[in-house]
Amino acid sequence: MWFKILANYINGYIKIEVEGYYIERFINTCMKNGIFLWGITRKKGSIIDAKIGIKDYDRALEISKEHSCLITIKNKKGVPFLIKRYKKRKIFFILLFLLFVLIISLSRFIWNVEVTGAENINGEEIIDIAKQNGLKVGTFKSGLNTEDIINKIRLSRDDIAWLGIEIKGTNAIIRVVEADEKPDIVDENSFSNIVASKDGVITSISAQNGTIMVEKGAEVKKGDVLIAGWMEGKYTGKYYVNSNGEVKAKIVYAKNTKIYKKETKKQETGNINKKYAIKFNNFKINFYKKLSKFEKYDTIVSSKKIELFSNFYLPIEFIKYTNYELNEIDVEHNKEEAITLGEKLDCEELDSLINGEVIDKQTDVTEYDRYYDVKVTYTVEESIGTKEKIEF
Repeated sequence: MWFKILANYINGYIKIEVEGYYIERFINTCMKNGIFLWGITRKKGSIIDAKIGIKDYDRALEISKEHSCLITIKNKKGVPFLIKRYKKRKIFFILLFLLFVLIISLSRFIWNVEVTGAENINGEEIIDIAKQNGLKVGTFKSGLNTEDIINKIRLSRDDIAWLGIEIKGTNAIIRVVEADEKPDIVDENSFSNIVASKDGVITSISAQNGTIMVEKGAEVKKGDVLIAGWMEGKYTGKYYVNSNGEVKAKIVYAKNTKIYKKETKKQETGNINKKYAIKFNNFKINFYKKLSKFEKYDTIVSSKKIELFSNFYLPIEFIKYTNYELNEIDVEHNKEEAITLGEKLDCEELDSLINGEVIDKQTDVTEYDRYYDVKVTYTVEESIGTKEKIEF
């Protein structure tokens, strides 16, 4: 919203008065058509004051006729009208020249660094490594050795397949291609065993190639050979093969959670207040003098950098602090509530871990003075065989 207001100030805007019985329809139609109105105040039931960008005025005028509303221009504001007003004054041209020189000077520095292509990688970690190696906000563009920075970032990370840095305007874009985590692949022409990937109790085992080494009901540990990569014949003797087969086992997963009999929770009241600040590179100005009026609250911080043109950022950042008032309430849980809540939390975590069919589920509750310990145990049947190359 700040950016739109700033853009309209640069392009020019008009203060208007709208009168009519269908003002709400007029406002809604403007919003649907992408016409930005701000500073809306109602003077009477059928009259409002508002501000609108000069580029949107003609479209809004057409919409007002459709809804039988009358628009009156009260005054005009913004840079174009200031230029018109002061074009005969020398000071204006001096300021315009200084502004031009300032923009040219600022364009020689990096004022924004962003990471694209990182889905599983934390982009802030990449920005921190780049910062340590010279790519940061306020860096002089001509002094950057992007190849050196790329090499140092790649050397420090194993999860990056490719990385590039592109300088556009005052924006540095770090493009990342993440490395795929691929399991070790055993060549079909190699000799291999099938080994256990987890501890468990064998429920079924079949081999299309190789020699079965364990029986149904046997307990196995991770790494135990389940199907050996060799076979033996009466006339051929012992010979090695690339084993092939399927092994399933019962795996036990458990998770426990403490549910306190009495606990204090924070709850939003619905009351909020907002505070603002502006940051010039590393220098910040707060537009507030006191802390939040709320005794207890959570704060959400959002920020917006000023972008004059595409990829042309200024070292100016607007910061908004939104405080949400909280009340502390005391909550008591009886045993039944503790079981329900504990089971839900345990099952959510267990469900994210398993990769098979749940054949048994058990819930155990232990009561202590201050809390209940709720433990959920899953017995899961899943495939545990994984190939391992035979090294001679």
